[in-house]
Amino acid sequence: MRQVSLGSQGLRVSAQGLGCMGMSQSYGVGNDVESIATIERALDLGLTMLDTANVYGATGLYGVGANEKLLGYALRNRRDDVVLATKFGIVGISPDIGFELRADPDYVRASVDASLKRLGTDHIDLYYLHRVDPNVPIEDTIGAMGELVADGKVGYLGVSEVTAEQLERAHRTHPISAIQSEYSLWTRDIEDAVLPTARRLGIGVVPFSPLGRGFLTGSVSTASFADGDMRAKLPRFQGEAMDANLRVVEVVRAVAEEKDALPGQVALAWVHARGEDLVPIPGTKRVKYVEQNIAAADLALGASELERLDAVAAQVTGSRY
Repeated sequence: MRQVSLGSQGLRVSAQGLGCMGMSQSYGVGNDVESIATIERALDLGLTMLDTANVYGATGLYGVGANEKLLGYALRNRRDDVVLATKFGIVGISPDIGFELRADPDYVRASVDASLKRLGTDHIDLYYLHRVDPNVPIEDTIGAMGELVADGKVGYLGVSEVTAEQLERAHRTHPISAIQSEYSLWTRDIEDAVLPTARRLGIGVVPFSPLGRGFLTGSVSTASFADGDMRAKLPRFQGEAMDANLRVVEVVRAVAEEKDALPGQVALAWVHARGEDLVPIPGTKRVKYVEQNIAAADLALGASELERLDAVAAQVTGSRY
């Protein structure tokens, strides 16, 4: 897979990464053996960026902090083959208030040390603020993260799901290499302000859920959710919204048939077509899907196909959370 620059600070990554969250949570019961095989296959095919977070996974073979521990084990002999990205800032999820956040300087320092231990490494290549703590000025958080760069514990800094104004403030405090935000055919909110700001500042964009949490692959229906699958509770996967959004998938499917490709590959190719400064991180825990997703990086869409796909956004029904 071709290598690209992620931002203007010198970080080089594969044109597509691998989101590892679903190996440990949110999409039914994981299988750590299969997940490790998926990671190894991705690396063999030239993918170099793996994405996790300290909050991903509280169960599994490796206990608390399962996803980072899983990656640490999978990469025990291949650490030099990857750009390893992880995140901090979400400390829990409450039914009443949603994400519980913490990003004060003391927590920044404690979090990176805990992640380094779980990952079994002495440095993290790309360290993200997962969500902005409303009780801590972003300058204080990013300032503390910058100290980690100076200490050699972190190579580059990133932020996740921030506003354009927050991105500006973060970048003024310390150079930011990447912003991670949800972005796909059916979630295009960042196009209004965040994406233009990132491009003006020379910050790379890492779209998560570029397959619409699997919906754009055409394989999702109300009958397909296993126990523990968070999609069963998301608005876009409910009742009339689901029915309306299945019509969106039909457009993707039609283009895929014309290109002799899979719907998910077309959805990923659309993201790639938005620019080389976008490095999507589709998530999977299965070898066959990582193989399909990587092939999408070489799928070229023509102008008429892109126009048809662009029109899909206006037809999406339901909020993303």
